[in-house]
Amino acid sequence: MALERPRRGKMIGGVCAALSARFGLPKFLVRLAFVIFGLVGIGELVYIALWIIIPKAPA
Repeated sequence: MALERPRRGKMIGGVCAALSARFGLPKFLVRLAFVIFGLVGIGELVYIALWIIIPKAPA
Protein backbone atom coordinates (compact mmCIF):
# COMPACT_ATOMS: atom_id res chain seq x y z
CA MET A 1 0.00 0.00 0.00
CA ALA A 2 1.40 3.37 -1.02
CA LEU A 3 1.59 6.28 1.36
CA GLU A 4 -1.05 8.78 0.24
CA ARG A 5 -3.45 11.13 1.99
CA PRO A 6 -7.06 9.91 1.76
CA ARG A 7 -9.87 12.09 0.54
CA ARG A 8 -12.23 10.74 3.24
CA GLY A 9 -11.68 9.97 6.91
CA LYS A 10 -9.34 12.86 7.53
CA MET A 11 -9.52 15.78 9.93
CA ILE A 12 -7.19 18.49 8.62
CA GLY A 13 -4.69 17.39 5.99
CA GLY A 14 -5.02 13.61 6.11
CA VAL A 15 -1.45 13.04 7.31
CA CYS A 16 -2.44 11.05 10.40
CA ALA A 17 -4.99 9.03 8.40
CA ALA A 18 -2.32 8.22 5.79
CA LEU A 19 0.23 7.15 8.41
CA SER A 20 -2.31 5.06 10.33
CA ALA A 21 -3.44 3.28 7.15
CA ARG A 22 0.15 2.63 6.04
CA PHE A 23 1.38 1.24 9.34
CA GLY A 24 -1.86 -0.38 10.53
CA LEU A 25 -2.24 1.79 13.63
CA PRO A 26 -5.44 3.36 14.98
CA LYS A 27 -5.92 6.95 13.83
CA PHE A 28 -6.41 8.01 17.45
CA LEU A 29 -2.92 6.89 18.44
CA VAL A 30 -1.26 8.64 15.51
CA ARG A 31 -3.17 11.85 16.25
CA LEU A 32 -2.29 11.58 19.93
CA ALA A 33 1.38 11.18 19.04
CA PHE A 34 1.28 14.37 16.95
CA VAL A 35 -0.37 16.26 19.81
CA ILE A 36 2.34 15.06 22.22
CA PHE A 37 5.09 15.95 19.75
CA GLY A 38 3.38 19.30 19.25
CA LEU A 39 3.72 20.03 22.96
CA VAL A 40 7.44 19.30 22.68
CA GLY A 41 7.69 21.66 19.74
CA ILE A 42 8.38 19.51 16.68
CA GLY A 43 4.95 18.07 15.90
CA GLU A 44 3.69 21.03 13.91
CA LEU A 45 6.77 21.20 11.72
CA VAL A 46 6.74 17.46 11.01
CA TYR A 47 3.00 17.55 10.24
CA ILE A 48 3.37 20.44 7.80
CA ALA A 49 6.35 18.79 6.11
CA LEU A 50 4.46 15.51 5.70
CA TRP A 51 1.39 17.39 4.46
CA ILE A 52 3.54 18.80 1.66
CA ILE A 53 5.45 15.56 0.92
CA ILE A 54 2.67 12.92 1.00
CA PRO A 55 0.58 13.05 -2.18
CA LYS A 56 -3.22 13.12 -2.11
CA ALA A 57 -5.03 9.96 -3.18
CA PRO A 58 -6.49 10.03 -6.68
CA ALA A 59 -10.19 10.83 -6.96
